Order: sequence, then structure tokens, then C-alpha cells
Amino acid sequence: MIQSIHPVLCVRSVAASRDFYRSLLDLSVVFDSGWFAQLQCEHAPSQQLGLLEAGHDTVPAGFRKAPQGVLVTIEVDAVDAVYERATQRSLEIALSLRDEDFGLRHFMTVDPDGLLVDIVQMIAPSKEYQEHYAPGVAG
Repeated sequence: MIQSIHPVLCVRSVAASRDFYRSLLDLSVVFDSGWFAQLQCEHAPSQQLGLLEAGHDTVPAGFRKAPQGVLVTIEVDAVDAVYERATQRSLEIALSLRDEDFGLRHFMTVDPDGLLVDIVQMIAPSKEYQEHYAPGVAG
């Protein structure tokens, strides 16, 4: 039986990535060995993010590089506040804050390794998209 699922990102600098995610999302550091850091949401401890030094010997040799072709989506309850925090810190904004007909208010920023980070808040989808959701999910 699954106990948890959480992403672990291969990063060039654990410290830089740790500080990026802590600053943007108010995550707590629950473990930091220098080559690996585990972050979690204080009010939802099962929500975690791992940061692993890409060149560490626990990573198979052919995979010791920054992530590519991956978009990490993080759902928050106040996307406007996180967007304001990101812009105040002069983070790169790849996609400005906007509402989507399919039921998201979101923006995208870029972490220190160039990974797209999609910060989202669920909103009611347009009537056109409501039929695509499972019963009772959209609303």
C-alpha cells in the first residue's frame, strides 16, 4: 500500500533550490544534509518536496542533470498572494497570473534550475469545461 507520493527534483544547488521553494511557498525544512533537503507544508505535512543534488552518487550516472520537460504544479489557497510574493522577489514569471476556462487561476515561475513551477488555485470552470470533470469535482 502506498504511504506517500512526492516529487524529488535533481538540482544543481540544494541550498539555492531550498531557499527558492521556502521563500515562495513558506515550506519548512524537515531534513537538510547539504546534498538532499526535504521540505514540507506546515499545515499539511504529507505535502512534501525533495531536492537532491544532481551529481550525488545516489543518482545513476546517466541522470545527473537538471530536470527537463517537467512542470511541477503546486496548488495553493491564495494564488494572488503567492504571485505578489514572486513579483516582489523579482522571480522570473514565465506566465502571468490569469484565469483559465478549465478551472484554474494560476501563474508560472521558474526555479533556479530552469524548471517550470505552475502555482495554481482551483476556481469554477466555465460551463464548456464542467462536463469534463468527474461528478461533484468542479463547481
